[in-house]
Amino acid sequence: MITGKYPSLRLRRSRKYDWSRKLVQENNLSSSDLIYPIFLIEGKNKRQPIKSMPGIYRYTIDKLGVIISKVIRHRIPMVALFPLTPNNKKDKYGNESLNENNLVCKAIRYIKKKFKNKIGIMCDVALDPYTTHGHDGLLKNNYVLNDKTVEILMKQSLLQAQMGCDVIAPSDMMDGRVGKIRKLLDKNYYHDVQILSYAVKYASHFYGPFRDAVGSKKSLKGDKKNYQMDFSNKDESLREVALDIKEGADMIMVKPGMPYLDIIQKVKENFKIPVIAYQVSGEYSLIKNGIKNKLISEDAIIESLISFKRAGATAIVSYFALDISNKL
Repeated sequence: MITGKYPSLRLRRSRKYDWSRKLVQENNLSSSDLIYPIFLIEGKNKRQPIKSMPGIYRYTIDKLGVIISKVIRHRIPMVALFPLTPNNKKDKYGNESLNENNLVCKAIRYIKKKFKNKIGIMCDVALDPYTTHGHDGLLKNNYVLNDKTVEILMKQSLLQAQMGCDVIAPSDMMDGRVGKIRKLLDKNYYHDVQILSYAVKYASHFYGPFRDAVGSKKSLKGDKKNYQMDFSNKDESLREVALDIKEGADMIMVKPGMPYLDIIQKVKENFKIPVIAYQVSGEYSLIKNGIKNKLISEDAIIESLISFKRAGATAIVSYFALDISNKL
């Protein structure tokens, strides 16, 4: 409620100086709000650039020490691991996801051995990096099977916990998987392993560069609309979140980020639970290329990240995390 009027009321007074703007700033951003995604590749001594994501690389396990040290030095609390699985290790069932010597498992063991608990590790639970068809689950007649996929996701989650993963992050969008995973983890005494559920993941057109990075773009058959959410829907997101909280989720993901600020706000207002936003690869590449071509300023990065905080996000998965952590 506005109780005064111009000229006695001048809102520009608090905008005059840098110190006064800081004093009344409603939202702020720090390195502690960020999660940095890291792509993995087989081999040795490789840091491989990803063409569709300028400035982002795939790392072999032996090169992780340098990048993880940098993340810790910049006070970013957690990394998210994503593998580029070789084609000869993919099949229609995603069996490589259950191999204790797959890229993600080897990376977890390496990071935990070298850095202990100085950095949190978040691991994706889904089959798309491991399947020949590029879908997040088992495919039959162009339809992803729910319950049979969940059985594999449970095993994948348990394996990652056994390797030392701190935060299990099911991104598959199968119904009921959070509850099944939580029960299996608890049964095996992994009570303290957290679940960050991709409760609200839309069938978005902003995922292309990521799918290129994990090698599923060319192999993907059809689309993912029969399990990821319709981007026309808002209320459905609340139903998804409510179910996952009831099943045992500790945190909730909304993905993508900026086109879905209204969803982040709606979820945060309705549920008092940490909400993580994912500034996805398409968003990153658009902003990065805009900066490269001098169409926008680098300050657009912080502006985009602050928009998540303003909407209510607790933290943000962003490929810009290292780029802007110095400024923060």
